Amino acid sequence: MRIRLKNKETLLYDEFEFKCSIGKNGSNNNKKEGDNTTPKGVFGIGNIFYRSDRVKRPTSDLKTIIIKKNMAWCDDPRSKFYNKLIKIKKNLNINYEKLYRSDSKYDLLLVIKYNFKKVIKNKGSAIFLHLTKNYSPTQGCIALKKKDFLILSKLIKNNTKIKID
Repeated sequence: MRIRLKNKETLLYDEFEFKCSIGKNGSNNNKKEGDNTTPKGVFGIGNIFYRSDRVKRPTSDLKTIIIKKNMAWCDDPRSKFYNKLIKIKKNLNINYEKLYRSDSKYDLLLVIKYNFKKVIKNKGSAIFLHLTKNYSPTQGCIALKKKDFLILSKLIKNNTKIKID
């Protein structure tokens, strides 16, 4: 099965159609770190992360991981941890995207395996399917309303791919 980003406002899965938002500058075949575009291509999907203090564990065949206060995703091309899940420690001198946030954007998030296995520096990092309240443009992720994220999480399987046009 395949999730498909039909256009910058529509995500499809089988007969399900979800309104979504993508990167502020649209989608791009040549994604670069910080360009505010969503990468084009076909990608695997990873784990679902969730804030257990705010939402119940989502029903899914995918592995679910509770977001802890010290969890982040490295978005620093200078780091050997670029585009990887990291633990925030004192004196950590790299840039990262904190997963435990004060807003609700990352209360639920699904990792999109973009630039994932053989990581290329500056090619883009921290590409997620995450939550939105108002469909405002993202920095390169795909954002859905919470109810739609929960429906999608029930439908997808470990071998599901996402196609971003």
